[in-house]
Amino acid sequence: MGERHFFRVIDRVRNGETADWLVVAIMASLPWSTSATAILIVFWLFAVLSRLNPASIRSEVMTVAGGLPLLLWGLAAVGTLWADVGWNDRLGDLRGFHKLLLIPLVLVQFRRSGWAERSILAFFVSALALLVVSSLTFSPGLLGREKADVGVPFKDYIAQSGIFATCALGLLGQAIELSRTGQVKLALAAIFTAVGFFANILYVATARTTLVVIAVLVLLLGIRQFGWKGLLAVSLLAAPLVSLSWISSPYLRGRVIHMIEEVQDYRVGDVTTSSGVRLAFWKKSIEFFAAAPVVGHGTGTTKELFRRNAGSESGPSAVITGNPHNQVLAVAIPLGAIGALVLIAMWIAHLALFSDATLMSWFGLTIVGANIVSSLFNTHLFDFTQGWLYVFGVGITGGAVLGQMRDNNIHRHRHVGPIDHLAR
Repeated sequence: MGERHFFRVIDRVRNGETADWLVVAIMASLPWSTSATAILIVFWLFAVLSRLNPASIRSEVMTVAGGLPLLLWGLAAVGTLWADVGWNDRLGDLRGFHKLLLIPLVLVQFRRSGWAERSILAFFVSALALLVVSSLTFSPGLLGREKADVGVPFKDYIAQSGIFATCALGLLGQAIELSRTGQVKLALAAIFTAVGFFANILYVATARTTLVVIAVLVLLLGIRQFGWKGLLAVSLLAAPLVSLSWISSPYLRGRVIHMIEEVQDYRVGDVTTSSGVRLAFWKKSIEFFAAAPVVGHGTGTTKELFRRNAGSESGPSAVITGNPHNQVLAVAIPLGAIGALVLIAMWIAHLALFSDATLMSWFGLTIVGANIVSSLFNTHLFDFTQGWLYVFGVGITGGAVLGQMRDNNIHRHRHVGPIDHLAR
């Protein structure tokens, strides 16, 4: 009996059910826990590798969407060979690239799996639960506070606001889709829920990067759905909403004004502030890139370059970091223009996956677009929550879109009649 049960479990692993359930669990855990997500990813990796055959993986790796992440990892691995630092630093920085190796596996899985919608729903329901908990732990009397982590029960405000923005933008696309099919009540419910996510971002935990992401993707949604007229309509509609948010949220005003003051302090007096340090990081990173523009300084050298430079500097320029707070610069310093171009090509390839007008493509476009915009100010591919959201978000939605394209091609082929064959 035990032996039969064991082989039944093995069969379920082989047919992919276990791997699909594990992805659902991973997406549900992302808003809450890093350790649970990491453990689930290990289990998923064993499950999916037992399911997929090497030919399907090779086929995915040969595509630009699946192959460019591996190429970027390969460059980083080779980049350890010419880095002028110890192997601990080289291998430590290489870890940031490791998650890219899994993108082809997720793409292969969801080309064949019908669980994309369940995985996305798990992520949304989990984020909605986090929204409720965040709202319950926040007091309206704290609207004028300066701290950014009030109402952030887990992880940090940057991760939380990014997750909420992703859900809100996805819901707006869902609302448009529902309204087009005449499901007005459900469309209104989706809009109402999106407003709840946006309200949390504006009144509870605001990451300034997230505000830029929202602005860019809302405009993109208008263009995508309604063309340039949609861009104009969204701009006209957004203006009073932005004004209302600005007037009604002292916290939002404080965050934005404080950033402007920090930049001014940096320019005038070289004062060490959050925004001033970030500007100094960018300035120094460009100098480091210019010193080795083609192949870079090697994987693991970023922190050492900042350390060597700090001795002759003061203020923000003397701060030592291994994170230049810009994804392109974080790749360009160790891997040069070659690495930066591969990174940009990967983003473009993943954007190209979502060029059609389906709702699934909008979900994928939201994931990729948010990562690109936020990576102007952070290294979100290397960060845990944002990086894994990118890997599984692109893999789930991209695999589903590719699977639908395959099914459509098969359907068209099966419905080709004898006259059509003669015409060919």
